[in-house]
Amino acid sequence: MQADDIRHLRTASAEYGKTERLKGQLQSVRASRDPFLLTSDELDLIFRWKLRGQYERTQRRRAMNTPAVYEAVTEAVFKVVDPSPDYEATVRLGLLTALPGIGVPVASAVLALADPQRYCVIDFRGWRAVFRSARTVFLVPEYLRYRTEVAKLASQLGWTVQETDLAIWEYDRRQEHGVA
Repeated sequence: MQADDIRHLRTASAEYGKTERLKGQLQSVRASRDPFLLTSDELDLIFRWKLRGQYERTQRRRAMNTPAVYEAVTEAVFKVVDPSPDYEATVRLGLLTALPGIGVPVASAVLALADPQRYCVIDFRGWRAVFRSARTVFLVPEYLRYRTEVAKLASQLGWTVQETDLAIWEYDRRQEHGVA
């Protein structure tokens, strides 16, 4: 995949407006809450955004997490800051995936919406578009590999990593449906 393949798709996804609103909400929360953490209601918005029709599938497992645990874990997640992007992402994803019902794809959505400059959402569409191979299970090493490639494209485009990822997602969706 090349930057020119997705340049025209920056705002093309039907999810773009909803994504921007959610990122804006989280940016407001980040500006007003010190230390930064996410409540169970804020996380639920992210879960619904990421999981869409699959939201119910893991709801029972996520319900094991109390509001206090969500707040404590997300506070710890956002306190982890390291000059190595891979190390920081590894620790942050590890903390989030320790929560029942939260795998790497959902954890990546939390990071991408809360810190869109540096994080993206991993899923089968992005992976397929970038690496031209099918994959449905993602662990931290796959996330790091994917994020590295998306960050390269983001740098070429002058976009955030999250915006680039959403354009990649839209690119794959269109390829799948034969739409240019």
